[in-house]
Amino acid sequence: MLGPATAKVMAEHLGLHTVGDLLHHYPRRYEERGQLTHLADLPMDEHVTVVAQVADARLHTFASAKAPRGKGQRLEVTITDGSGRLQLVFFGNGVHKPHKELLPGTRALFAGKVSVFNRRLQLAHPAYELLRGDGEETVESWAGALIPIYPATAKLESWKIGKAIQTVLPSAREAADPLPPALREGRGLVPLPEALLKIHRPHTKADIADARARLKWDEAFVLQVALARRRHADAQLPAVPRVPRPDGLLAAFDARLPFTLTEGQRKVSEEIFGDLATDHPMHRLLQGEVGSGKTLVALRAMLAVVDAGGQAAMLAPTEVLAQQHHRSVVEMMGELAEGGMLGGAEHATKVVLLTGSMGVAARRQALLDLATGEAGIVIGTHALIEDKVQFHDLGLVVVDEQHRFGVEQRDALRGKGRQPPHLLVMTATPIPRTVAMTVFGDLETSVLDQLPAGRSPIASHVVPAADKPHFLARAWERVREEVADGHQAYVVCPRIGDEEDDPKTAKKAPDGEADKRPPLAVLDVADQLAKGPLQGLRVEVLHGRMQPDDKDAVMRRFSAGDADVLVATTVVEVGVNVPNATVMVIMDADRFGVSQLHQLRGRVGRGSAPGLCLLVTEAPEASAARRRLNAVAATLDGFELSRIDLEERREGDVLGQAQSGTRSSLRVLAVIEDEEIIAEAREAAAAVVAADPELTRLPALRTALDALLDEEREQYLEKG
Repeated sequence: MLGPATAKVMAEHLGLHTVGDLLHHYPRRYEERGQLTHLADLPMDEHVTVVAQVADARLHTFASAKAPRGKGQRLEVTITDGSGRLQLVFFGNGVHKPHKELLPGTRALFAGKVSVFNRRLQLAHPAYELLRGDGEETVESWAGALIPIYPATAKLESWKIGKAIQTVLPSAREAADPLPPALREGRGLVPLPEALLKIHRPHTKADIADARARLKWDEAFVLQVALARRRHADAQLPAVPRVPRPDGLLAAFDARLPFTLTEGQRKVSEEIFGDLATDHPMHRLLQGEVGSGKTLVALRAMLAVVDAGGQAAMLAPTEVLAQQHHRSVVEMMGELAEGGMLGGAEHATKVVLLTGSMGVAARRQALLDLATGEAGIVIGTHALIEDKVQFHDLGLVVVDEQHRFGVEQRDALRGKGRQPPHLLVMTATPIPRTVAMTVFGDLETSVLDQLPAGRSPIASHVVPAADKPHFLARAWERVREEVADGHQAYVVCPRIGDEEDDPKTAKKAPDGEADKRPPLAVLDVADQLAKGPLQGLRVEVLHGRMQPDDKDAVMRRFSAGDADVLVATTVVEVGVNVPNATVMVIMDADRFGVSQLHQLRGRVGRGSAPGLCLLVTEAPEASAARRRLNAVAATLDGFELSRIDLEERREGDVLGQAQSGTRSSLRVLAVIEDEEIIAEAREAAAAVVAADPELTRLPALRTALDALLDEEREQYLEKG
């Protein structure tokens, strides 16, 4: 129906391959003939579509290298929408057509990239489509008063997409409706063909509302059915029940804990032990506030499995983290981690580390300990998943930071057990309930929301280095004061600083910030601090490109108190535990995400002394970056912050981390606003799948599911 050229652009630039894809490419917003985009609020460097009226048009001639005799031509057209004015420019041979067509008083749609020239906003060589008076075909094809504006690209303007959609719209009548009729009628939702017609060709705002309400349900429901089927399939798998012995390793471990578990830790542990005791695999998501003691809860689950004769594996996303987890587990367990060694306790087991960069001998020994069952607990990176790694009897897999870990890996690990192992996923960033239901929908969720006793509150302040340089000087004084009191400090920077100045690796500054300096680097900052404001203190650096042994040595010195200030990249984000560190200074804090800042801040205040987090930024006071930092400084509630984080981002990347680059399968559903729809859809989906797991009675739903689960989205779900 469409020409091959258009089809190619759609496939390459918008990921649209079928008529169905095109019908589900919904308008981003609608313009009304009488009310237009505010030209005054146009975003820089974005591709925009505006409806406006030509105020005046002037043709200038000028001399240039190409046209030395003053023959160069430039057409400047000013358009207005009542709220603001915008300059359009056309050059060279491109001036003739617009000069004839864009006469004062003409109304048209204009599309192009907003740039600034002589401090004024302009569109250079915009594409345009005249809106002629009544009776002309254009008005008919723009369907009444509401003009749909589609997500477009420079290669394909909104109105061309609109025309293509009008071409295929009649086939919407054949669209198979995935919602079971009882569900649709019970909720008063319009049928799918009607929803598609109304979203692309609305006559009134009520049409748009009906269509969006219906299409939101579709998205939520089909996604939740996919997740419900995963849960259902997982529940059919067999697993070995693992019940801890009353007088075994777990009991011995609990007896040597120097503190009592919080109410929350006890409650969540019971949920986990309940799951471990059943004969199908546990699939549980453990999320909690930064510093709420998730590692301890996970370790107790691992010990319970070892007690019951199985082995437990903990997977960390990076080597540094694997080493840190290994160190802290061995410290927490003491002689209980010395199985088979002199001085090991009677119930002791071996805790081994397995990473890609280990020496050959150490690796061989670790593999042997796993195969014989000598090692009850292994902590490692995805080196654990390699074919060579054999377990004696793998009973539990704990995955740290799930969104970096897909289901292919889960399945590879599953294959290591005689039967599928139990699975516990830990996420360090609290996730709002709806996102958890959407991204981790196949897992049951446990939440740790109170901090262990003895944790100190963290005070956070924004340090506006550009507006108030003396605040920054004061920040370094605070660091010196803390060190003088016997404490330690972190300074975190966005960049390492030994990158070659290779244009390929140089990260491009976000649009509109091209003139900004590059982000501060660990090596430069450490150098400046040691020679300047922190002279005389023991300053060390830590970053991801150091050799594993060097990193380890630095962390050991810092943990032991042999270094005062650690200047690091975000390698310290998760899992570093130095109770004596009380202050964290985050340089260029506006270059980090909200949840990342919250994570980083959780590294201080881990002991009895209060923590201090200083967010240093050069962002101007009125900027969005400053608003974000103020929000982080104002609350320690990670769930609240993750909501702010999501509201800040565009809907498309709400599931950003989980989606690993595939396009968002959420088109009209906004995860935060549509909380009720997601919760109701989840219930409805669970009921439908329980009654008919294969969906034999609902062929249209199966079709929609297959479309959702085509290769790309299958992966998206898998990575969830």
